[in-house]
Amino acid sequence: MPIHQAKYLISSALVTQCPAPDRPEYAFIGRSNVGKSSLINLITGQKNLAKTSATPGKTQLINHFTVSSGKSGKSKKHDWYLVDLPGYGYAKISLTERARWEKMIADYLTKRTNLSEVFVLIDSRHSPQKVDLEFVSQLEKWKVPFCLVFTKSDKEKPGAVKRHVQEFLDELKKTWQFLPRHFVTSAETKSGKEELVGYIESNNHLLLSSPA
Repeated sequence: MPIHQAKYLISSALVTQCPAPDRPEYAFIGRSNVGKSSLINLITGQKNLAKTSATPGKTQLINHFTVSSGKSGKSKKHDWYLVDLPGYGYAKISLTERARWEKMIADYLTKRTNLSEVFVLIDSRHSPQKVDLEFVSQLEKWKVPFCLVFTKSDKEKPGAVKRHVQEFLDELKKTWQFLPRHFVTSAETKSGKEELVGYIESNNHLLLSSPA
């Protein structure tokens, strides 16, 4: 899926401040320092679209980017929003600030009418973490469509990555009848990029199949 253009649009503190819901929207979220900015830059083919930082918790607002993708031709190009959400599970903030973040994220996830999919990023170097399992369970309760994206697969041996992914899915199997789609990615080796962006483009084709 060729990305023709991707650029920053706006940062919002409230869902009511977000851009008009006039196109498909894909949100990215995960624990702090899971590699979210690097993955967004990989997807869009721009090194510095989303600002990477060694300091967890740097993203504090709902960040919208406009993206144009697809084959050439007016009826085949798709315009959509990519959203960078604050990380969850970051401990080094005040309780007041944590509550504000949690409400902002919850309001966005439950009230954003054009939200097509949430990509929940999971660090593939680790066994299932309670905070990740709790977050995806909350998405399921809210009936928010989501996929799992396991990141940093180049930082661990392939066997360990495969084991950690399976352990996470096995935890979900204990209470879920149907498992969400998942991807295994690396911003360094670019593995998983084509599968992920292809999935987005397939969704866009379904949502925007009629000629403009």
